[in-house]
Amino acid sequence: MFSVIFPGQGSQVVGMAKDFFSKFDIVKKYFKEADEVLNFPISTLILNGPKEELDLTENTQPAIFLVGYSIFNLIKNEFGIDLHRAKFFAGHSVGEYTALATSEVISFQETLKLLKTRGNAMQTAVPKGDGGMIAVLGCEISKIEKLITSGNCKCFIANDNSNGQLVISGKINEIKNFALQLKKERIKNIILPVSGPFHCELMKNATNIMRSEINKLSFRNGKNTLISNVTAKESNDKEEIKDLLIQQIENRVRWRESVDYMIGKGVNQFIEIGPGKVLSGLIKRINKTVKVNAINSEEDISLIKNDKF
Repeated sequence: MFSVIFPGQGSQVVGMAKDFFSKFDIVKKYFKEADEVLNFPISTLILNGPKEELDLTENTQPAIFLVGYSIFNLIKNEFGIDLHRAKFFAGHSVGEYTALATSEVISFQETLKLLKTRGNAMQTAVPKGDGGMIAVLGCEISKIEKLITSGNCKCFIANDNSNGQLVISGKINEIKNFALQLKKERIKNIILPVSGPFHCELMKNATNIMRSEINKLSFRNGKNTLISNVTAKESNDKEEIKDLLIQQIENRVRWRESVDYMIGKGVNQFIEIGPGKVLSGLIKRINKTVKVNAINSEEDISLIKNDKF
């Protein structure tokens, strides 16, 4: 039994999907359509950079979605692999939108526009330089929660990624103070090069914008069951999914719990579709016994074609 998973922000690199783009017309078609929908040459930015522009949140989010969506449809239409047989679809933060679009809850065009808006809203929710994020490594979540509760720093767990990998959000001064507190406890942490304090209450302005945009759309019943970042549980109800997407902006990404939930429901293989292998690495930290395939080349597709799902 398998699940299909889609990566989020931080997985992007200049040139992602370049081999697929150069060889397959279906990928060219989606890239061209994205340029037209966004009225912006996002395909050129993905293939050629510059990196600084690709890394802007308002560009990163639709770019990661476009790559994942294009590869998914390439696998389905050119290689005849029915990924809709998956037990679950799930995505990390922005990857949840890729999961919903490939499951046909929302259209390709709607998703591109939503993510351009989402990226811009998240990028501008807090003035540049006012907020930040740190990665905390090698420490149990319960200890970090206690340190946040007992300390004088107003910080938030933004991502529970895997065993021993968390991401904390907050105002930059609070984040720096918390980093000093972690240092005293001899807990390894790294300040991340991000443009804002994502997945915490400081994103309230972005939530308000996305609530308005999401509620304008009519979601459909999807082909696959979503595992929500907010609940780490399954959701099939289109109205509930709308609400969960709105909540997702300020809520913790419960990736570790989501993976544990899927494995508990019998999933023993994950197929990561999108740039890089970030989620594959996280899953291996969560559970070493499950099989993980990251699809970044034609050879990777050939490997899953022979699998008996």
